[in-house]
Amino acid sequence: MSQEWMIDVLTDLKKFAQQNGLMGLAEQLDDSILVAAAELKQAGPELVATNGYAKQNGDVRGTYARGDKL
Repeated sequence: MSQEWMIDVLTDLKKFAQQNGLMGLAEQLDDSILVAAAELKQAGPELVATNGYAKQNGDVRGTYARGDKL
């Protein structure tokens, strides 16, 4: 599953902050976008729908394999 939606959400929040004069928040969100992109790239395609819990703990409940239809 692609986790790009997280970057999209952070980008939308950053735009909202900028449009409403919340420049400090916009800068923090920009940093968050960079961190999220780096961590998602590092996690790779094996990142599961359970936010990595199953991968880290060996638990397969609630996970799905790449290519499975939702």
